[in-house]
Amino acid sequence: MKDIVSTMAIDEKLAGIRARAGNIRRYRRLLKTELTDLERNFILKRLCEEETALTELTEETFPFHLGPRAHNAWVTSI
Repeated sequence: MKDIVSTMAIDEKLAGIRARAGNIRRYRRLLKTELTDLERNFILKRLCEEETALTELTEETFPFHLGPRAHNAWVTSI
């Protein structure tokens, strides 16, 4: 039963990641169109909010980091 709950939670988080990424794509597309200053500022604000939310959700969903530090720690421990 616990596996089903954790799978559902991951599925919900992945759906949230997809939704946020879709919103970001849509806002970036809108920024390429002709907009008033008010519209552009609103979209830029929303884009920033979505990017922040996506970063937080991604870090929460995938709490591990693969990068130079992870690689270097692995190589030096051999």
